[in-house]
Amino acid sequence: MNLAVVLVSPKTPGNIGAAARAMLNMGAHDLRIVAPRCDPLDSQALAMAVHASDLLRSARVYPTLREALADRDVSVGTSARIRADLPAPRHPAQVRPLVRAASAPALVFGPEETGLINSDLEQCQVTVRVPTGDYASLNLAQAVLLVCYEFLQAQDDTPAYDRKTATREEMEALYGHLHETMHLIGYTDAVRARHTLRLWRALLDRALMSSAESRLFRGFLRQVQWKVEDAGKRGAERESVSPSAAAEPRAE
Repeated sequence: MNLAVVLVSPKTPGNIGAAARAMLNMGAHDLRIVAPRCDPLDSQALAMAVHASDLLRSARVYPTLREALADRDVSVGTSARIRADLPAPRHPAQVRPLVRAASAPALVFGPEETGLINSDLEQCQVTVRVPTGDYASLNLAQAVLLVCYEFLQAQDDTPAYDRKTATREEMEALYGHLHETMHLIGYTDAVRARHTLRLWRALLDRALMSSAESRLFRGFLRQVQWKVEDAGKRGAERESVSPSAAAEPRAE
């Protein structure tokens, strides 16, 4: 499986190296690091990676999560908390069929101190939580190991569906387009826009759109925008014509 593991703003070199080692143990080889706060090739990282040093050296670094997910068709965030306006985290085994049916899935982990923030989780179609006992405090490498095991090594039935979904970049472009259209037609305002868009994200991400379907939806949005703008132009033209200029000359 072409599974990418994405570490968002990791703080400690040792955690990056240990995460690479965990990946190699489970058969994952695509490590992506977003805005690291340390040197991913620090001696501590290489020491913790052990035999995964080549995997660590081949890791790609990105300035934003959106860029790291651009070519992925399914992205799975990790979180131990319930967030307002966002779907509740699920058990990794429940998400396994979705990940295994994807062409280019990604598994996203947040900073060691805070985990993923809401704006990161918004870019993920689904969120998982590693089930633990009452004491729930996994380090980054432990979390990577457990979730990669669920997706890559655990036994599972044949996935119930098999289709190529749109990439995250295609979906983010769709959401940007939807945001503009909502403002254009007065569907929402600046205060409510983020909450409203989160609800739309949850709905449309569940649909697992294909690339063609995302283009179809954006075609509909373009038609809405054209219709609104055309109506505005027609109204402006009517207002520019004065009643005296438009009136018929009177017969003497």
